[in-house]
Amino acid sequence: MSFLKPDDGLRRIDGKGVYLRHPEPRDYQEWSELREASRAFLTPWEPTWPDDDLSRGSFRYKLRRYAEDARDGRAYAFFIFNAEDNALVGGATLSRVQRGVALSCSLGYWVGAPHQRRGYTSAGVRVLARYAFDDLALHRVEAACQPDNEPSRSLLKKVGFTEEGFARAYLRINGDWRDHVLFGLVAGDPIR
Repeated sequence: MSFLKPDDGLRRIDGKGVYLRHPEPRDYQEWSELREASRAFLTPWEPTWPDDDLSRGSFRYKLRRYAEDARDGRAYAFFIFNAEDNALVGGATLSRVQRGVALSCSLGYWVGAPHQRRGYTSAGVRVLARYAFDDLALHRVEAACQPDNEPSRSLLKKVGFTEEGFARAYLRINGDWRDHVLFGLVAGDPIR
C-alpha cells in the first residue's frame, strides 16, 4: 500500500482493488455523469444539492476549495477509482481535521449507485483510515450516518469502527436536520 503525504505533490493512494486520488479538472465529466445517474440514490443521505451542483463552474469551485483545505491542513478530498478499469466509483473526505489536544478528523464518503455493494467504498474507507493514522499522524477518525442507513452502518462496523452513540439533529441532510449514529476508530484499533 502506498500513501501520499499532504505536501509531497503525489496524488494517489493504492488499496485493495481501488485507488484514491485528489479530484482533478479532467474528472469533471465522469464525476458529473456518475453523480447525476446516482442522484435519487444519494439524495436521502446528503445535504441539499445546489441547483448548479453538477455544473463545470461548481466543480472548479470545489477543486479550489479542496486544494485550499489540503494546503491549510483542514480537509483532504479524494475520489475512489476501481483499480481494474480506472472507473470513478465514489469519493471520500477527511474533514474537520483537528490538531492540538485532539488529533482527529471526520470521515465522509459516497458511492455511485451503479457501484454500490461491490466493496469499493469499504476498501476506500480502509485505506483512508490508514492514511489518517500513518501519514497525517491523527489519533481518531470519526464518522456518522443516519440510523436508517443500514448499508453505511454495516460498512463502518465491517471496517472496524465502533458505534459510540447517538446525536440528535446532527447534520442537515436533504434540507432537514437528521439524527445520526456516531462511530469512531482510534489509532491502534484493527482496521479490518
